[in-house]
Amino acid sequence: MKEFFKVADIQEVLEYTSDFSSVEPENVQLFETAGRVLAEDIVSEVDLPDFNRATMDGYAVCASSTFGATEANPAYLDVKGVIGMGESPCFSIGPGEAARISTGGMLPEGADSVVMIEYTQVIDDTTIEVAKSVAPGQHAVEVGEDIKKGEITLCRGQRLRPQETGLLAALGKVRVKVYKKPVIGIISTGDEIVPVDETPGIGRIRDVNTYTLSSLVIKAGGIPLTFGIVRDDFDALFEKCALALAQSDMVLISGGSSVGTRDFTIDVLSSLPGSGILVHGISISPGKPTILAKAHNKDQKKAFWGLPGHVVSAMVVFEVVVRPFIEYIGGVTLERKRHFLLSAFLSRNIVSAQGRIDYIRVRLIEKAGMLWAEPLLGKSGMINTMVKADGLIEIGINTEGLEKGEEVSVIPL
Repeated sequence: MKEFFKVADIQEVLEYTSDFSSVEPENVQLFETAGRVLAEDIVSEVDLPDFNRATMDGYAVCASSTFGATEANPAYLDVKGVIGMGESPCFSIGPGEAARISTGGMLPEGADSVVMIEYTQVIDDTTIEVAKSVAPGQHAVEVGEDIKKGEITLCRGQRLRPQETGLLAALGKVRVKVYKKPVIGIISTGDEIVPVDETPGIGRIRDVNTYTLSSLVIKAGGIPLTFGIVRDDFDALFEKCALALAQSDMVLISGGSSVGTRDFTIDVLSSLPGSGILVHGISISPGKPTILAKAHNKDQKKAFWGLPGHVVSAMVVFEVVVRPFIEYIGGVTLERKRHFLLSAFLSRNIVSAQGRIDYIRVRLIEKAGMLWAEPLLGKSGMINTMVKADGLIEIGINTEGLEKGEEVSVIPL
């Protein structure tokens, strides 16, 4: 019987990320950038805005002309004209003068602020009264106040959200250099696995992992490439793994990672070109029997993962250790990761065994304005606990458990 030759802790496993090759960059159209990872720093070639502009509807003024103005003692200003949208004013503003302006309009020379329309009253065609004073710069944006020319606005390794795409548009970027989405091969193994469109016979189960892992890969920014179900046969699994190695940037094999006479994953991964087993066993629960191997293909170093067959274990392992590897080869830099934890209070006591990190599925419930984490206890093959779960909480390797009411950090799912 095969034995685990080494059980690694999570930090040891994560230190292997830099051993693997990143994907190549490509240029894409601006509308294709959502969720992509920047492959270069973006330096602004312009000031934003490139003219002094109003941020409110009202009157462009020299702020000093309004000092001391109140409803009881308004300031009276001469209106020199109206500034249309997209127009460059052909006049300037001096003391005691104003110009009608809309949000986004260009301030005329001499104006340094805008009085909101709500605090003005038209007296006649050329005169207004102002019932409230404004400070210099109020309700206006100066040249370069948002973005200065020459400034690094976005950094390589940053995942692009809609707001970053909007900034790129404001900078006039029609095409953007991003990293290709890593292609992640997915293989399900086991004589007991059948396609989802078949009715399982006695002792057989549908292929759930192909679909859960594919969805997790997409969520992590990759492209899933499925290779179907492989029976417990060395030659068949080797052939499929060799194919996946050639066509993918990383491979996930579910099933066949635990100790057993019919588990060929270790033997197959050890037989791949330039391969080596880095980890066989991680000190976490669920998910201890996880394999990480490294193989070479066309000067690329690729990660092969042997994940547990139980769906919950496979999903937990993915969230905790596989996702960081996908993000790394996909170009995401450590300082640019945006993984936020939620703070909640534990709704009941939880017992844990020392010597491993336990990941407990929890449902989040709000009570009296406080967020509570309710543990969803169940075996690693029970997918309904993951369906009900909003996140995971981590119980440290040297901790015997957590107490009810204790504040915990929740990893959102």
